[in-house]
Amino acid sequence: MDGIFLIDKDKGCTSRDVVNEIIKKVETKKVGHTGTLDPLATGVLVVCVGKATKLVDMLTSEEKEYIAEITLGLETDSLDITGNILKEEKVNITKEEIINVLNNFKGEYDQEVPAYSAIKINGKKLYEYAREGIDIELPKRNVSIKEIELVSDIKYENNRIIFSIKCLVSKGTYIRSLVRDIAHKLNTIGVMSELRRTKLGKFNINDCKFIDEIKLSDMLNVSEVLTDYTNIKVDESLKKDILNGKIIDNIYGSEKIVFLDKDNKVLAIYKRYEKDNNKIKPYIVLGGI
Repeated sequence: MDGIFLIDKDKGCTSRDVVNEIIKKVETKKVGHTGTLDPLATGVLVVCVGKATKLVDMLTSEEKEYIAEITLGLETDSLDITGNILKEEKVNITKEEIINVLNNFKGEYDQEVPAYSAIKINGKKLYEYAREGIDIELPKRNVSIKEIELVSDIKYENNRIIFSIKCLVSKGTYIRSLVRDIAHKLNTIGVMSELRRTKLGKFNINDCKFIDEIKLSDMLNVSEVLTDYTNIKVDESLKKDILNGKIIDNIYGSEKIVFLDKDNKVLAIYKRYEKDNNKIKPYIVLGGI
């Protein structure tokens, strides 16, 4: 069984919990997801089954859209509302100041990853260092904030300010870190209090179902999720070369090409060969699914 499920992850469960539920439904352990969502977060979680797990890294690299609630006036160790409170302060910031700061975040910047994250340093995950109380220099990643805007009213509650943003970001962007950085630009502190992923690449929240609603018939064929790329149907001769991983001439004029057999089964995804731009080489060989 090979294909892709589009899940709307519930709050409180982990991405691994969702994978485990899919394993039960499909009766195979060859299951993986494309991009972890924290237990606090909800929304789009793409789960690949069987040979489709070869697409995990490719799909994870897609841009993502989120709606995040920000609470200013509070700081926690995890950068979200579930963490241990480190500091509280009274805030008094206007809507105009918030909009100006959000606009200044459009573009690229070097973002420090959260202490409570699965990034590894010297073979050990950052959250393991954090739980042991070990201070370590947190790495930075260059990320891109492609779109960001205020999407709610500004609420003033108990000396705190609460509002929501929508943002479209590159792979590797931590929304918890983005929230922290927005707060710092506003000369205060803040945490992410809610998060919902509404898009991952071409996948939209409106196409997703909750895990307890998912049926085997909801599984998408791999060919259905690769329609944004150049699709080429090949004859038996070229099919043999493709399945053998042969480098071939790039007569198609695309960076990535999806090759299909006569039955519309996906044979492989090819990409431009870096040593010769006139040729393409195998990127992901799927074997006909």
